[in-house]
Amino acid sequence: MTQTEAFHGSKIVILDFGSQYTQVIARRIRECQVYSQILPFDTKAAEIAKAGARGVILSGGPASVYGKRAPHSDPALFELGVPVLGICYGVQLMAHQLGGKVEHSERREYGASELRADAGCDLFRGLPDKFDVWNSHADKLTKLPNGFRSVGKTDNSDFAAIEQPEKRLYGLQFHPEVAHTPRGKEILQNFLYHICGCKTDWTMGSFIDQTCEEIRRQAGEDHVVLGLSGGVDSSVAAALLHKAIGDQLTCIFVNNGLLRAREADTVRKVFGENFHMKLKYVEASARFLKRLKGVRDPERKRKIIGAEFVKVFEKAARELRKKGKTRFRYLAQGTLYPDVIESVSISGNPSALIKSHHNVGGLPKRMKFKLIEPLRQLFKDEVRQVGSQLGLPHEIVFRQPFPGPGLAVRILGEVTPGRLRILRDADEIVLSEMKASEWYYRVWQSFAVLLPVRSVGVMGDERTYENTIALRVVESQDGMTADWVRLPYDVLARIASRVINEVKGVNRVCYDVSSKPPSTIEWE
Repeated sequence: MTQTEAFHGSKIVILDFGSQYTQVIARRIRECQVYSQILPFDTKAAEIAKAGARGVILSGGPASVYGKRAPHSDPALFELGVPVLGICYGVQLMAHQLGGKVEHSERREYGASELRADAGCDLFRGLPDKFDVWNSHADKLTKLPNGFRSVGKTDNSDFAAIEQPEKRLYGLQFHPEVAHTPRGKEILQNFLYHICGCKTDWTMGSFIDQTCEEIRRQAGEDHVVLGLSGGVDSSVAAALLHKAIGDQLTCIFVNNGLLRAREADTVRKVFGENFHMKLKYVEASARFLKRLKGVRDPERKRKIIGAEFVKVFEKAARELRKKGKTRFRYLAQGTLYPDVIESVSISGNPSALIKSHHNVGGLPKRMKFKLIEPLRQLFKDEVRQVGSQLGLPHEIVFRQPFPGPGLAVRILGEVTPGRLRILRDADEIVLSEMKASEWYYRVWQSFAVLLPVRSVGVMGDERTYENTIALRVVESQDGMTADWVRLPYDVLARIASRVINEVKGVNRVCYDVSSKPPSTIEWE
């Protein structure tokens, strides 16, 4: 059992039927200071009861309840005696399994509509009798199960909200979790507080206390090693582990030569000098660059860097064992909850596998470590809160995401010392100007990309034929989708002017105005 799965307060279980908004539901509940846990749609009712759930939410999903492979929940779920809230596909499934009828709608309901709500329903306590909601469905309820009644209507549906108050079963055809339903948070709060009786005991303070206790229990007298990158996740994991077990933790920082300017110095100062952690610094720049010589394919770059990191890390751990006669039984990682959800393929889960993460189930079999993943039930915003409470500097806690392979995947084509120098210098200017203009903490990511494109330019009276830098600045909530940021022209002008004038080998700067999808945030 992981640390936060052992959380001792109120808990809501969310059964995932493949909705793109399942994680959003979980985050909204946690914003209400109630712990939420996402489980596969076919989790047995007995397991949910054993978990001590105060309530259950059935997520939306892309299927039709009558489809051959439509995901169904355990029917015993509705007899547990705990409140159940079905959302979109979830309400259709509830009605279908309990004897109601669901049919394909002649008019697909997608986007905004007005809900006419029954103020007598506990879900709508304190809300007006009419408010805007957001829909995304092609099927709709046409007959309610016995004992249910309609408590909300839209122009397209007489059963946009339903309830069976005696059994505390509720259903919403719309999505209360999205921002397009302005009063949605209040609906969820009514379900959590007034219907489920949850307490607001999910705080990052309680998480830190319980997690430290669990880490101490798990590690005992054994030692733990952690690969520290300087990113948000590994930094917070390091600080949390250090608070829990002190000198039983040793961090290994590998300088692969693909870092940003002064990154290594910052990590050594913050964690070695300020936090007084055991920190082993490994200079491996030449080794990584030698392995990357002549490599242009982005996937090969990633694999080479990942494999080389494991080798360097293993060697450093062996040296530590010999020097201090320390046996490391545990490897700590900064795995987050979205990593787990997206990377672990659950049998029968209708959600598409979005991407794989190097720190989820990616340990080589020869590495005989047991895992400690103290953050694996947290979302990114919660990780930042934990980092702040643990006293990490603001510039580390709220820094922008940085790819594991570093600048190698922001250099299109071969990675060489000269090209790294160009990109590193340009990147430093981008970051300094974003911070000076107070845009850095307002966007998801802002960075430079070195293109394999040279063009003609004029500097002074001389003709130049130099490199091109692409500037990428995006806004996003979770990195799954993103849009380019409409930076003020004066900020763009300062960045471009400084890069061209100060970075030797660059005579052109372009601005990337593509969104994700169809483009990705990173270029490789």
